[in-house]
Amino acid sequence: DGPALFKSKPCAACHSIDSKVVGPALKDVAAKNAAVKDAATTLASHIKNGTQGNWGPIPMPPNQVTDDEAKTLATWILTLK
Repeated sequence: DGPALFKSKPCAACHSIDSKVVGPALKDVAAKNAAVKDAATTLASHIKNGTQGNWGPIPMPPNQVTDDEAKTLATWILTLK
């Protein structure tokens, strides 16, 4: 499930649920993407492949996750309020 997967991966080194660390708070990611079509697919791609420029100049590196793990994380992040 999402919370356990989040804790088992290096995500927490840069993200927390409620506040900005290096990257944005996961609740902020959820809010920004709440009305975005196919947000879970896009977020899963960002989690797996990395991204830059969505939240400022600091890049998010690719993560060692499977496609299913990335989708689980993305779907869970979008449920956060």
